[in-house]
Amino acid sequence: MTEFVDLVTTAGGGVTAAVPAGDGADLARMERVLDAAAELLVRQGYRRVTVEDVARRAGVGKGTVYLHVRSKDALFLTVLLRSQRRLFAELADRMLAEPVVALPWGMSRVLYERLRADEVARVLYLGDTEVLGRLAHEAAGTLGELGRRRDAVVREHFRLLRAARLVDDDIAADEQIHAWGAVTWGYFLAEGTGSAFAPAGPARTAALIEHGLARQLAGPAPASRAADVAGEVAALYRPLVAHIDDEWRRRVR
Repeated sequence: MTEFVDLVTTAGGGVTAAVPAGDGADLARMERVLDAAAELLVRQGYRRVTVEDVARRAGVGKGTVYLHVRSKDALFLTVLLRSQRRLFAELADRMLAEPVVALPWGMSRVLYERLRADEVARVLYLGDTEVLGRLAHEAAGTLGELGRRRDAVVREHFRLLRAARLVDDDIAADEQIHAWGAVTWGYFLAEGTGSAFAPAGPARTAALIEHGLARQLAGPAPASRAADVAGEVAALYRPLVAHIDDEWRRRVR
């Protein structure tokens, strides 16, 4: 069994995934397998994709896939975990580099842009059972604890922002979080409806999400004060990445 490393970085230093340790060829092969599985999951749906399909797409033998994962479920759950890990790691990094991302409207802009670029994350967050099939049930069990941790992080995130008066506190925090989520995910649900009033392209949609939520949620403190809490907020999301690494270890050889 191979050892495990927590981070693989791009040439620019950004985190891409946690994968089994080994030589460079092992790491590249595992990334190809996960990329192929993600592509086929979105294109064909979980029910129709086989491990043989993934191996063929990745340019490896079926046995090679099973060197890294124990089953088809483990393979595709790892694909979902990788997507989640990338999202939380990027959010934390962006908050430090761009403090406005620590504010709900800046965070929603990044979430929208990220989920537009990551089809796996999008089908997971929107609960697309047509794509996920039976995997939706497996994912709910696997990601349930992660979801509970994420919800606790979001509550603490909003508590910090409310204490700093960066978001309004005229309604209960949980209601405020619900409203924030409804607006953010509502844009995804509204896409593809053919509305004559739809924004002209994803860049404009991202800008409208940010603008609308800022008008709805902004508190009396100026947005520039986000720099005072961005580091603390980013630190809330790091344990989610560590939790995903622990989950990954259970599924990857």
